[in-house]
Amino acid sequence: EAQARSVDLNRAIKLLKEPDSSSLEEEQLKVLKKVVKCFENGFPLKDLSQIIDILNLCAEKVNRTQEAFIEPICELIKLCGLPFQKKKLSDEVSYSVAVSKSIAQLGYLMRVPSSQVRIQICKCIISFYKVGLPRKLLSGYQPTSANYKIQMAELGGLAETLVLSLALVENQLTEKLWVLKALQHLSSSGVNCKLMMKAQAASRLCLYLSDADPSGQLVFRSSEILWNLLENTSKEEVVNQLSSLECVHALKEVFVDLLINGFRHCDRQLRNDLLVIATLVAENAAAPMIESGFTVLLIVLATFTEVKIPNPLLKGLKLTFSYEDFELKKLLFNIIRIFSKDPHALQLLSENDVMPALLYYVKPHRKPGFHDWSAAQYEELQLHAIAILASVAPPLVDKYLSCQANTLLLVFLEWCTGQDPFFCRGHSFHGTGGRGSKLAQMRYSLRVLTSVVSLYDEAVNRNLCDQGAISQLLDILKYAASKSKEKEDAILLEIQADILFILSVLCENDVHRKELFSYEGVDILIPFIQMDPKKLYSGLGHSRLLFSALDCLWSCVIGCYIAEDYFLEQQGIFLLLDLLALKQKNLCNTILGILVEICDNPKSTFHISTWRGEKDQTAAKLLIQLWRQEESDLGVKRDQHGRIADVKRPIVSSFQKQQEVISMPANCPSFAIIEISENIRAKLYLLFCKLGFENLAGLSAKDFITLAIIRRYIDFKIGEVWSEVCAEVKQEFSPVDSDEEALKIISEVSENIGRMVVAHQTEVLENQHRQEIQEEERTYTKIQAVHKQREMANKSWENFLTRTSNYEALKKAKRLQEKSIEASRSKSKTQSGAVHSTDIKGLSTTVGSGRLVTVESTPSQLVGGPLAAADLALTKTSFGEGDLKNIKKS
Repeated sequence: EAQARSVDLNRAIKLLKEPDSSSLEEEQLKVLKKVVKCFENGFPLKDLSQIIDILNLCAEKVNRTQEAFIEPICELIKLCGLPFQKKKLSDEVSYSVAVSKSIAQLGYLMRVPSSQVRIQICKCIISFYKVGLPRKLLSGYQPTSANYKIQMAELGGLAETLVLSLALVENQLTEKLWVLKALQHLSSSGVNCKLMMKAQAASRLCLYLSDADPSGQLVFRSSEILWNLLENTSKEEVVNQLSSLECVHALKEVFVDLLINGFRHCDRQLRNDLLVIATLVAENAAAPMIESGFTVLLIVLATFTEVKIPNPLLKGLKLTFSYEDFELKKLLFNIIRIFSKDPHALQLLSENDVMPALLYYVKPHRKPGFHDWSAAQYEELQLHAIAILASVAPPLVDKYLSCQANTLLLVFLEWCTGQDPFFCRGHSFHGTGGRGSKLAQMRYSLRVLTSVVSLYDEAVNRNLCDQGAISQLLDILKYAASKSKEKEDAILLEIQADILFILSVLCENDVHRKELFSYEGVDILIPFIQMDPKKLYSGLGHSRLLFSALDCLWSCVIGCYIAEDYFLEQQGIFLLLDLLALKQKNLCNTILGILVEICDNPKSTFHISTWRGEKDQTAAKLLIQLWRQEESDLGVKRDQHGRIADVKRPIVSSFQKQQEVISMPANCPSFAIIEISENIRAKLYLLFCKLGFENLAGLSAKDFITLAIIRRYIDFKIGEVWSEVCAEVKQEFSPVDSDEEALKIISEVSENIGRMVVAHQTEVLENQHRQEIQEEERTYTKIQAVHKQREMANKSWENFLTRTSNYEALKKAKRLQEKSIEASRSKSKTQSGAVHSTDIKGLSTTVGSGRLVTVESTPSQLVGGPLAAADLALTKTSFGEGDLKNIKKS
């Protein structure tokens, strides 16, 4: 059976290749019918190439106006839509190249000038995605896997061919819709989308959007394919293809038509989808949105319900309060944000009252009326409008001031902190975290103020301060801080950080505003500086909050003696040094800058000198440790003891050493100057200049070695600059003898300073060595004394043991004792003195006497008195029984 089929296919191919003649045409059609009948259940993979050859031969005949072959072609193409059949499991891989080429030929058959053929090709491609089981399987065969044809279509590049075929059917609506339907299925694959983009699918489809189509399928299918292209390929590439003037015009026309005439639910959805695509195009600065008139149309439409000014562009437009129109409103607000980034669109934004339209929502929440937005929808629009205002206000700052936006925002913020009942739904993106409170409104209002004060426009800042913004912001900051104590979250932290930033900008360089901030502001700042360091890595925003607090301290306190003194009274310097002791690189630069500035206050140096950290660490020692750490990070060369290793370039970093000499204009800073601002060494040097280099407590010899370098930092930096000058001069010119001598002397001066510092460091090391030796000797002397004491104790113990075990030794010790006692007595005897014996009678121990003492009375003839006749040691008093009873009674 297989051989018969093979022969039939070969015979059919041979017959179709015969020269055209009317006698053969009938026989050729009969053969084709047999082929169709033979493979009515699907083509085997091995025969597919011959089937495609037959199709191509038939296509050539149709091109030669032999319309009788149209029907066989359609029948064969229809059979291609059935599952292919395989004998072995490996056939899918074995025939993959042939099958992919065969499926690709289906796309090339679109050249056949027949509507039936083209539609059948599209139906066949669509059937790839709707696979069903064959009605009957050939004996020994089984169908290929469900996705096999889809994979082969991707491999053969069918999608690209089909996009190119759009040019053949652009005037035939029915055929065009079928091609779009097939492309809609193909575009579900990322591989096919990339192939389609190679054929400029995005721009081709966009140009067809405005074609007449009563059914509306053209716009629907084209937009669906564009969405798939955006999702599955590079968004930038799709937008670039859509950014031509013709494409933007087509988008605009279709959007306006759907806006005015689209009443169905699906029409409104399609309108919103096209607006999203237009939004993506508007993000491309090269897109001619303004030239096409699309920009002004969208701006006017965005302010349609708030400004209520008649505009001929929107004649006859009526928006409802349906969900689709609600989505349209949000999309229009979003595109306003994009236009605010385009300098060419700013004039249009100003002329069409975008600022008043957005400020319309900066007011307390109102109850929705009948046929109006719901409470949740209004809240979402309100938050969205205020969020867009933060982008629009900076480029339109003059319009912002003329609309008294600062006043509106401050009144709105007062409502946010008030006690008026309000229950936020918090369903929207902008309402996240604000459910049941006014935090979301407060958050976005503060963002607007942050964006405008970031301009550092004095008119804006003065306008805010004149309305009491500093006092109000401090109250809001206290309110947010109290809420944050109950439960910390990212929104509350953001609110506090934004307020601190606004205050920083308002008070910077204005002493009067700093005085308004002083007492209350310092009390609020102190808890922020006392923040637990572990919170900095929580991910909620504590790090930003701390930096904002430090920035606020620098801008609002430093430079105002009233605020500085109060800050010092609250032990602010101690808190800053505690933070500095954490040695976090991102904090050090800011804190050191604050300390340098506040040291202009004469009271601050005492506070710095008084501070003590862990293990009684002093501020001077901490600063020196930071210097060493910074030099280690910079790769500055030092010897094992921390001394200068290169006297010619004592403080040069490894990065500076790698830089080649570059001649630069006089107004451009060199590497030596730029380096000052890129590390903290200059700030550390200035702090020591304020504290002094003498009488610094708690320093070791290693610290003094580093201190010697710090003390000469400015001299070394001058030497670096002169070294760069010498290198640049010698690179560009040949200096005269006098100049060369001067440069040489300058270089020698810098080197001599380096040598002098090295000599001082060496002297410090030697002094330390001598002190260590002396300390070692004192310690050794103490050890010797301890050992000698132990030896004497051991010897005494040995003598004691000898006396207890050797009677002769005991007698000898007794004689020595008596002899010693005798020798200790005075040689001159007094005539009237009494002589007492030192022996204890009846003693039977071999150790020294205990605490038994016998006191003999003084003879009466020598000393008179009441004790003369009493012998206290020997006389005993006796008590009778009666005496004891008398004592008890008494």
